[in-house]
Amino acid sequence: MLKLQDVCFEAGGKKILNNVSFSIDERFVAITGPNGSGKSTLAKLIAGIEMPTSGKIYLDDLDITEMSVTERAKAGISFAFQQPVRFKGLTVKHLISLAAGRKLTTAEVCTYLSEVGLCAKNYVDRELNATLSGGELKRIEIAMINARGTKLSIFDEPEAGIDLWSFSNLIRVFEDMHERTKGCILIISHQERILDIADKIIVIADGGVAKIGRKDDIMPELLNARGTCFGKENR
Repeated sequence: MLKLQDVCFEAGGKKILNNVSFSIDERFVAITGPNGSGKSTLAKLIAGIEMPTSGKIYLDDLDITEMSVTERAKAGISFAFQQPVRFKGLTVKHLISLAAGRKLTTAEVCTYLSEVGLCAKNYVDRELNATLSGGELKRIEIAMINARGTKLSIFDEPEAGIDLWSFSNLIRVFEDMHERTKGCILIISHQERILDIADKIIVIADGGVAKIGRKDDIMPELLNARGTCFGKENR
């Protein structure tokens, strides 16, 4: 479904990513690695928020390298930011309807909100402004991506800011999303509990692919190696 071929990215004269190549077509794929290794940059390159300095990106054999973020969204890519964007003047109901591509009923919006652990009646008509916390925005963004139902959904550290909501619920949302869309869910994370649901894990270090493989092969190496991104706080 998604293929990267020798993708490089430079910013301010600094090489951030160097010859990144991989292909994914699994249900859940996790990208992990140390802080500053280029994980979030890689996600933005796939979504079209940033453009590669060189290399190619393909979605279902379609060359999307030069496509804008809007064109990639139309081609079937969704992206959830590590820090969700606030849209002043836009209500939660309107945002989720825009994501779904049609005017949703209040009941439909409430279903999406309930799935991410929000009391729907308190949020459906709320404006997406500073009155919402980062954790609330994160959950609303996950509901929005769920409503879009695209062939490739990218989540940059979806666990951030949802400490009051259990990981099991977050994982259930991902599983339900896959059952409905039959698409690929790409998750940027260093949380062991998130990585544990992955069919494939890609480890990014020093701007390149350090390891790639099945979860059962990669997880033991990550957990046993000293100085990995796993700390006691993540267990």
